[in-house]
Amino acid sequence: MSKRIKIKIPRANIELEAELYETPTGTAVWGALPITSNVNTWGEEIYFSIPLELPLEPEARATVEIGEIGYWDVGRSMCIFWGRTPASKDDKPVAASPVNIFGKVITDVKVLDAVQDGDEIIVEKLE
Repeated sequence: MSKRIKIKIPRANIELEAELYETPTGTAVWGALPITSNVNTWGEEIYFSIPLELPLEPEARATVEIGEIGYWDVGRSMCIFWGRTPASKDDKPVAASPVNIFGKVITDVKVLDAVQDGDEIIVEKLE
């Protein structure tokens, strides 16, 4: 059974659903939920600190797909990508450095355009 999460940004009235993969990072994040944090924006990426310190996995990569969720070890942050970032060469999202991809948003991720730096974000299990 896939693990599903809900990502809420109350100020922007956003609720996303996502699935977590069966990876070491996905399992660790699932175990840490619920998480409340504050968002940082970087182009069409949001990232926010989470209470985990995890190593990079062998499959970690900087070039990601729209809707993918990653763990950025440098900032101990969860990242959600929905378009160009300052590191992008074209329309594909590119992280600042490699991230562990551990999930994917399954609802419309483009609504994240409404998010602002500092917005509260809540990530919880959807059971």
